[in-house]
Amino acid sequence: MQVLSILGATGSIGQSTLDVVRRHPDRYRVHALSGRQQIGQLARDCAEFAVPLAVLPEAAQVDALHAALREAGATRTEILHGPQALAEVASCREVDAVMAAIVGAAGLLPSLAAARAGKRVLLANKEALVMSGDLFTRACQDNGAVVLPIDSEHNAVFQCLPMGRVDAGVTRITLTASGGPFRRRDPATLASVTPEEAVAHPNWRMGRKISVDSATMMNKGLEVIEAHYLFGVPLEGLEVVIHPQSVIHSMVSYRDGSTLAQLGNPDMRTPIAHALAYPERIDSGVAPLSLVDIARLDFEAPDLARFPCLALAFEALRQGGAAPNVLNAANEVAVEAFLARRLSFDGIARICAQTLARCDAGQPCGSIDAVLEIDRNARKVAADLLDASVS
Repeated sequence: MQVLSILGATGSIGQSTLDVVRRHPDRYRVHALSGRQQIGQLARDCAEFAVPLAVLPEAAQVDALHAALREAGATRTEILHGPQALAEVASCREVDAVMAAIVGAAGLLPSLAAARAGKRVLLANKEALVMSGDLFTRACQDNGAVVLPIDSEHNAVFQCLPMGRVDAGVTRITLTASGGPFRRRDPATLASVTPEEAVAHPNWRMGRKISVDSATMMNKGLEVIEAHYLFGVPLEGLEVVIHPQSVIHSMVSYRDGSTLAQLGNPDMRTPIAHALAYPERIDSGVAPLSLVDIARLDFEAPDLARFPCLALAFEALRQGGAAPNVLNAANEVAVEAFLARRLSFDGIARICAQTLARCDAGQPCGSIDAVLEIDRNARKVAADLLDASVS
């Protein structure tokens, strides 16, 4: 029996994780769930899985969750709140594995707490590595934490590597991208894109923020940075290829001319089930892949004029230091403004580029305090640029 804490339980990754857990009640038990906005869903999940602890980001939500838990019949669930509570349920001794699925910078501290506690970290929160790369990987190495990637692309790479490790025979890692909803749209019209259009991903069911990141391809850029830290591959060994069918999730090329690819239907339950049971394989609920029904697999190079955010991510990785952290902070500010209709879709890349230019990438990132200070400063710069652009 593996005991889990699921951070970000009400999001798409969290709900897919619970669906896999639901299929294997003899293998998994849930110790804690965290959620942010969907209080009713969190309460129903606590009731269904008899969860001892529910965690909220703020005290102001506690009364609403108490009421929802009573209505759902989860009278034995204790409510905790705040960042420290998240870190506690990620690192407590009762827990074997932590699904780190909180979106954005908010997921860094609990993910790091799980790593420092030597947990099995099922990492869906790419920002933990984008913001604190070397710091996070050292924490895992020093404390014996096992990191299993949940992003479909990184999980695919992991499956294509012997024992999940890059050896001397690997020459290239190729991350595939669907191209999102604007792969064929005239770049001159992107300024008029609405939030509703941006979150309408053609293949994947995801939250609003990550859906916008997919539409700009910033998500893929952040995944390039994540892959660098996860697998220790230099920038020149990483590439992105647009594959609109989202069937091949990533590829690994070897010195002998071989390229290994992982294929599957676009459903996050596949990588989740793989990580939950690794090194075993269990039923995920995902339908078998039929190549005959798909009939064709297409590939093309990404157009960086259409997707400047992808180019910015490569540049941030090239700069190193604080640059990936700065880029992530600026993007979170810009995407939030876009979803609130305060910024145009093409303005996301502009705010990110300007923030990168104004912040010092050479700042030291050797401690969590330094990482968080860089994040705060970059957010302020991005917010000031945003205010200036809309005034």
